Amino acid sequence: QVQLVESGGGLVQPGGSLRLSCAVSRSIFMYGMGWYRQAPGNERELVAAISSPGTTNYADSVKGRFTISKDNAKKMVYLQMSSLKPEDTAVYYCNTDRRGWTWGQGTQVIVSS
Repeated sequence: QVQLVESGGGLVQPGGSLRLSCAVSRSIFMYGMGWYRQAPGNERELVAAISSPGTTNYADSVKGRFTISKDNAKKMVYLQMSSLKPEDTAVYYCNTDRRGWTWGQGTQVIVSS
């Protein structure tokens, strides 16, 4: 079973930045990967995706502020978040872009002054 371990969340002021990391227990070379988030009372949504060759796509709500990247050799997926807003507050998860693996525990991001 694939394990996903997210880290890097925390409390940040509006306008601040955070970098999330996701360690994957198997090779990600052939997979499209994504970062998802879930705020209280909301469904889990895909906010950023990166295809196997490296093409990226973003939800409109984060476009221009978030950057997804991956390191196939290290089996890591990253999400660089800048210009954070209170509405970015959520638990962030990584998975394949088709939600194919068992979810990890996520990492909490709180954007508040």
